[in-house]
Amino acid sequence: MVRNVHERQVAAPPEELAPLLDRLGGPDDVLWPSPQWAPMVLDGPVAVGAAGGHGRIRYRVTGYEPGHRVEFTFEPGLGLDGTLTFSIEPDGGSGSILRNVMDARAGLLMRLVGRLAVRHLHDALLEDLLDRAERIAGTGPARPARWSPWVRVLRTLTGDAARARAEPVPERPGGLLEGALPRVDFADAQAVAIRPGLPDDPQVWADAVFRDPPEWVAALMGLRQALVGLVGIQRGDESAFDTLARTDDEVLLGSDAGHLDFRAVVRREAGRVVLSTVVLLRNRRGRAYFAVVRPIHPVIVRGMLARAARRLSRSSNTSRPVPARMGA
Repeated sequence: MVRNVHERQVAAPPEELAPLLDRLGGPDDVLWPSPQWAPMVLDGPVAVGAAGGHGRIRYRVTGYEPGHRVEFTFEPGLGLDGTLTFSIEPDGGSGSILRNVMDARAGLLMRLVGRLAVRHLHDALLEDLLDRAERIAGTGPARPARWSPWVRVLRTLTGDAARARAEPVPERPGGLLEGALPRVDFADAQAVAIRPGLPDDPQVWADAVFRDPPEWVAALMGLRQALVGLVGIQRGDESAFDTLARTDDEVLLGSDAGHLDFRAVVRREAGRVVLSTVVLLRNRRGRAYFAVVRPIHPVIVRGMLARAARRLSRSSNTSRPVPARMGA
């Protein structure tokens, strides 16, 4: 048998924390630590029989005492036969104990994988959830949980870390990108998923992508600045990423230079953000320059999008809204 227990004393009475359990897996769930982790999604309000899960883990509600206890039973095929239970109990004073208990029998493969990976990810997720509960209550946490290097590696290997992917480029892009340049010599698009809890304002994403790039991208930009002047190409500055126009769904950025012009659009769509780029090459210097840049351009853009998603996930984790009944 596998028994795994996580609990936290929270300086708020049980009746104030009750909405956290009652809203699990729903559109107004603020307890589950998304967007840092794959969201818990149920096919209806918390009630016996509701089914869902998070990521590849599937379960259904098999026990429910409103505001006090929710029991999930793992679906067959996971290699786990047992339950995952959340509960809120008085702590003997004016506060509460928020507890999560997993009681399950693991198959041979799950025992092996569990020791190597699943247990570490499960522990990290639950500690982030308990941190979230203290933030919602306005009482902490005094020492926020931190992921171990192994958890970070596992998240990357399992695909839970933010990743950007190439997208097909339509012949007629529409929106702010339509007619942004008189001619297009190069176009591409990259996209990253938006999890529940992440902002959907395209300006926030544009600032996160272009104003705070990964260190390795910043190093490449510094090298570019040092070298291009030697061949007569304009060095440029941060104004190249100023907003030129925006709508509720899109932000247009870009600049013109002697060797090439470029425009980029950050666009929000259902469940994702798409960054599209178009380039006009003005002369031989521009074509020679872009021949060097073109192979690494998609890698750079994907790295910038993924970093923006990770940074916004971390900031969103500490700024989720408080349920209406909290503090009432």
